[in-house]
Amino acid sequence: MSLRVAMLSVHTSPLHQPGTGDAGGMNVYMVELSRALAEQGAEVDLFTRCRGEDVPPLVELAPGVRVRHLHAGPREALPKEAMPDLVVPFSLALLKEERRYDLVHSHYWLSGQAGRIASVGWRIPFVHTAHTLARVKNASLAAGDTPEPELRVRGEHQVVGAADRLIANTADEAEALRSLYGAEGARTEVVRPGVDLRTFHPGDGRAAARARLGLPADAFVPLYAGRIQPLKGPDVLVRAVAELLRESPDLRGRLLVPVIGGHSGATREGTAWQLARGLGVTDVLRSCPPVPQSRLADWYRAADVLVVPSRSESFGLVALEAQACGTPVLAAAVGGLPTAVWDGVTGLLVRGHDPVEYARRLRWLAAHPEAVETMGEAAARHARGMSWRASAVRTVEVYRGALGEAARQGAGRWGLGQGRRHAPAPTAPLSWRNEKAVVQV
Repeated sequence: MSLRVAMLSVHTSPLHQPGTGDAGGMNVYMVELSRALAEQGAEVDLFTRCRGEDVPPLVELAPGVRVRHLHAGPREALPKEAMPDLVVPFSLALLKEERRYDLVHSHYWLSGQAGRIASVGWRIPFVHTAHTLARVKNASLAAGDTPEPELRVRGEHQVVGAADRLIANTADEAEALRSLYGAEGARTEVVRPGVDLRTFHPGDGRAAARARLGLPADAFVPLYAGRIQPLKGPDVLVRAVAELLRESPDLRGRLLVPVIGGHSGATREGTAWQLARGLGVTDVLRSCPPVPQSRLADWYRAADVLVVPSRSESFGLVALEAQACGTPVLAAAVGGLPTAVWDGVTGLLVRGHDPVEYARRLRWLAAHPEAVETMGEAAARHARGMSWRASAVRTVEVYRGALGEAARQGAGRWGLGQGRRHAPAPTAPLSWRNEKAVVQV
């Protein structure tokens, strides 16, 4: 009998274009992991909220993978800040599903709140992947950025306490779950994300990719790909470009910096572009909207280097995707990026977010194209060892561990005997009144 998995994503759909709104690496993660799980024999239903878009209630994403749209709250796009009020309606809609599942796997803390309700209601194990953590993000804020609310911090603590298994992208994330949220080591597993090697590969090389994209063959092209928000550090790149041109004005004639991504959250007014205008570097920047994965692969191939100056990053899938295309990465040494990037071999890591340091390394890369070529070849080899198939195999092991533990504990874990230590009572009310509200259990 195949393993039936209910995956939850309350605030963003797996069908949304990465790089727009709240869609990013997590969306890619859910889609690719689900496909790889299905290839391992699992059946995966991805549940998300219906936003009134022109999509059917059920979408066949791939053999064995379906996206299910639940009615919870207004059928329209809402800011992430409004999502806590929709957790209970989403959970109630989820519990009406007639299909039975073997376990529930939630992504992000909002889905984790729905996951713990579904776990108790369905009496099945609960697996959670955080992707980002409020305490980690709040420790790495850009100047003027808004911290994550205490409501989220408390919600994450509850999810960590309720989950049968926590899946972390890296050992550093697993340690953060333990040290900042009290996660039990025995319930915390590391499963490294993968890369879609069918889409992301060196292809026919940089020159051909530039010809397709209409880029100059002799340009020096540092690429940014991601949402335009302070957490991702686009301001660091803009300041680094200004510093690079100040130190090496001769580069201006051949420097081209594509910025691929949409504005997200508080940056919808385009503060990164306001900064670029103030520093006088808009002439070398090229704003590009988010693009499908196949097109993004060409942008990776066309670039000399991908720049990932994030202030916090659970893993950094874009870094792995670029390397798979044969492009080295210049990244901040934060979160999972030191796992994704082999410093000095497949790219360069920068400690801190000093634009001068980024400019210094960009200047070195521009002056040493042979090193760019060598690192790119090493990057492609490095990425080939990180497949979604390997991630799925490891995830199934985690699932089996949670199911085995549930079978050993028996009915008592659902509050019918001795009681399950982590779980709320099945009828426990939830209250989301404002940022000072707490989940009542």
